[in-house]
Amino acid sequence: IKSYGCQMNVYDAERMADLLAPIGYRMVEEAKDADLLILNTCHIRDKAVEKVYSDLGRLRRIKTSRETSTHPMILAVAGCVAQAEGEEILKRTPYVDIIFGPQTYHKLPEMVARAHRETGTVLETEFPLESKFDHLPKPKARGRYSAFLTVQEGCDKFCTFCVVPYTRGAENSRPTADVISDARSLVAGGVREITLLGQNVNAYHGATPHGTELGLGRLITELAKINGLHRIRYTTSYPAEVDDDLIEAHATVPKLMPYLHLPVQSGSDSILQAMNRRHNIDAYRSLVDQLRHARSDIAFSSDFIVGFPGETDADFQSTLDLVDEIGFISAYSFKYSPRPGTPAAASLGQVPDEIKSQRLKTLQRKLSALQAAFNSTTVGSKLPVLLDGHGRYPGQLVGRSPYMQAVHVSAPTKQLGNIVNLRIEAAHPNSLAASYEGENYRRAIT
Repeated sequence: IKSYGCQMNVYDAERMADLLAPIGYRMVEEAKDADLLILNTCHIRDKAVEKVYSDLGRLRRIKTSRETSTHPMILAVAGCVAQAEGEEILKRTPYVDIIFGPQTYHKLPEMVARAHRETGTVLETEFPLESKFDHLPKPKARGRYSAFLTVQEGCDKFCTFCVVPYTRGAENSRPTADVISDARSLVAGGVREITLLGQNVNAYHGATPHGTELGLGRLITELAKINGLHRIRYTTSYPAEVDDDLIEAHATVPKLMPYLHLPVQSGSDSILQAMNRRHNIDAYRSLVDQLRHARSDIAFSSDFIVGFPGETDADFQSTLDLVDEIGFISAYSFKYSPRPGTPAAASLGQVPDEIKSQRLKTLQRKLSALQAAFNSTTVGSKLPVLLDGHGRYPGQLVGRSPYMQAVHVSAPTKQLGNIVNLRIEAAHPNSLAASYEGENYRRAIT
């Protein structure tokens, strides 16, 4: 399974593997070794879509070479490109066996069986009435110490640049009991950190067994009661949906990490209005202030789109000014990419690509400087790091700080899965180097 794009696709790919295991499939690393190959796609940018078609062209040769073997390859396209462009995929790549959207992958074993016995392409892109989560097995820890857990899907916001409402459907929150049960299952398997996922994760309003609803802040408070769960994160947030309970959770739940991805997209009110974002810059500033008041050590990352239709030099300067003001410690930034069928794609005032490219370069240079400066402030301090994997060098372990910084350290393998206070010795552009104080180390979590 090859996944493109967001963390939700990573989570979905794992659940696909869970569904396929009972019918005899196991994961392999190389495409040439696969009897079933799934491209789990992202539709957020034009380049991502064309990458899918490019990969399909390359994989066609492998599939063709297997046609006369005892195990011919089934080739499938899943995810948001499949949902948005199912008929187009049929036209451009008729050799694809299965095309299915992100709301139908719970039917994957049935689709595979149909692909074996039928000719033509199996197409499943309707939004089902039942929730796919009702048909999925419990998530597995898979030997990891950090895991994703989807709590909310879909979007009702209809930002003018975005296809998510059309590919993921309307907002839907999972019942709280189901989320808590899945979290307990992951922790029982060794997971120590859970990241709650949703297209608009803080729009979560899950039904309880008592006929009431819990928002994300109160859900986090309940999850924090699970013994063995040491860290909680959530992504991606919609600024206008951050409520008082969620702000309070940042103040009162130590397990909730002091790092928040809070996409602003632009520093210009006129551009935000054109994007149909439901916040303005004053509201965003106020929200950041409230969160910093709730937890003084909190840090922020964000998303930015440059060159949105109608963006002037003054609008772009407002974005640069906001970046300086907030001091984001990391960010994702992109040139505006018109998505077919979205209102912004037909807007007047499309910005020339050379201007978008220059603005993106300017913004990324500033964001990189801020990230490097923040990383440098940690040198000489001790940070609690969840050591969750092996590094590229013998004896090296890697983990994440509370601020999602990658941290490398030479330490015994037995420390995997522990949260250890490490001394930061050096800061690099995208990671930190730390020292381990031997057997006299102090565990951050006991």
